[in-house]
Amino acid sequence: MALSSAQKKDLKRIGHHLKPIVIISEQGVSEGVLTELDRALNDHELIKIRVTVSDREAKQALIADACKQSGAELVQVIGKMAILLRRAKKPNDNLSNLKRYKDF
Repeated sequence: MALSSAQKKDLKRIGHHLKPIVIISEQGVSEGVLTELDRALNDHELIKIRVTVSDREAKQALIADACKQSGAELVQVIGKMAILLRRAKKPNDNLSNLKRYKDF
């Protein structure tokens, strides 16, 4: 599911105010990180993650790996932060960032 530029713009606007939920280090996307990433995406749908790797290519590879393994779509990368989206089958109105910040 490719996002249009208008959809990405709206998602970036919401994601700007989020705090990073998951932190990925040099060890990569371990099973524990993947479990937490999956839980966060199920609960919040749109999340911000931090990748604490200084090498640009390694950072891009870790973000791509996290997206592939979690089934999320990359919305934006700025510095060490990335915004990921994976829509939930049954979104929780109290937890979903898409629902909470819809009229932000």
